[in-house]
Amino acid sequence: MFSLNRSHLQQIFNKLDKNGDGRVSIDELMWLLERTGIDTCRADELELLLGKTSLDFIDFLFFYDTIINIDGNKLEENQDSLIESDLHKAFEVFDSNGDGLISSEELQNALSRLGLWDEHSSSPDCKSIITAYDTNSDGFLDYEEFKDMMLFAKS
Repeated sequence: MFSLNRSHLQQIFNKLDKNGDGRVSIDELMWLLERTGIDTCRADELELLLGKTSLDFIDFLFFYDTIINIDGNKLEENQDSLIESDLHKAFEVFDSNGDGLISSEELQNALSRLGLWDEHSSSPDCKSIITAYDTNSDGFLDYEEFKDMMLFAKS
């Protein structure tokens, strides 16, 4: 997840600290959370949670770190879900006959349609690619084998 460095956080803190007293009130913090789209509780609940009516810069850093870690976990879960959905869609593109398996011919056709296959290149043929990821040795890629291939290629 995107995170800010201390300098950026100091700038944000200073902008939130409207009266310049070196503290950010619960209302100012609520305004920031609402503007950033972070689901929050009511101001009185946030105050109870923090045990304070305002935060100095150090408290603000701890609060930011906590929010990033909580929100980062949600973001990671959402990203995993999106990746899984995208992989299913990609699998359907490669599995042109819809039998749940990708043959070397289907792989070559899909790669050709995507402009990723050059028959004159010295790269491995599609049978070799299938063999490399075909863990059950049936000569095809099922969804899990395809997923492993795609995630390996990504890294």
